[in-house]
Amino acid sequence: MRLIQHKREAYWFYRVLSLGYDDWINPLFWTPAMRERALAAARLDQRDMAVLDAGAGTGFTTEGIVGSVYPSGVTMLDQSPHQLARAARRPALAGVRRLLGDAEALPFADDSFDRYVSAGSIEYWPDPQRGITEAYRVLRPGGVALVVGPVHPAGRLARALADLWMLFPSVEQYRTWFERAGFTDIEVVPVAPDWYRDTRVPYAVAVAGVCDAAGPSPLATSPVTEALDAPQSVSQRLRSAARLAVGSLAGLAFVPIALAMTLRARRERS
Repeated sequence: MRLIQHKREAYWFYRVLSLGYDDWINPLFWTPAMRERALAAARLDQRDMAVLDAGAGTGFTTEGIVGSVYPSGVTMLDQSPHQLARAARRPALAGVRRLLGDAEALPFADDSFDRYVSAGSIEYWPDPQRGITEAYRVLRPGGVALVVGPVHPAGRLARALADLWMLFPSVEQYRTWFERAGFTDIEVVPVAPDWYRDTRVPYAVAVAGVCDAAGPSPLATSPVTEALDAPQSVSQRLRSAARLAVGSLAGLAFVPIALAMTLRARRERS
């Protein structure tokens, strides 16, 4: 697994990143136009739907959801109290329910939601298949799951940094996870910021699928491989700290690259 494809490392990574996430990260990597294109695949076509936003973070994606669904029907779930605290500052999310929880072990009964959305979270899951299988379980028959995440880069340098940082699946992996969980009518929508120019692979994808049956997924779930509150030995803590440090440096290296490409794209448009 990648260095920050771990719950504890992701927790501390976002403990720092949450301080500037909305101001510095979203404008480069997860824009309003990308959000709109991605959420169209979720089919948020009724105001009174029950919608789960898993790995909701600071609520940027959730703000897009409440543009189509009553806030009272939306639940935000994230393992980071720091991210959810930032979300609480958004006026549009005043009526949304916020919960601490694990996307790989959702604290909800079967058939609880009409729609499941997770954007920018799967890349930190130790077991993506389990997370998508959980999405199937909590959806009602006819419900739609939408997962938005990055795609493994084609460029050599970007690949090397990505492989140190977090999970960058292939498009085929996303589709396979959905199919194995039992989803049908699977749709893959490429999404990218304006600065992205590589035509070899998508920057990211929004993958949607339909839950056809009530109850758990036909795929038997494996035990949860990591728990945020599991005790750690001294050696495990040191190993976790090393992964966090090196993985964070690899992730932060993408920021000046994206910033330079954003400025170039703006010059080209002017």
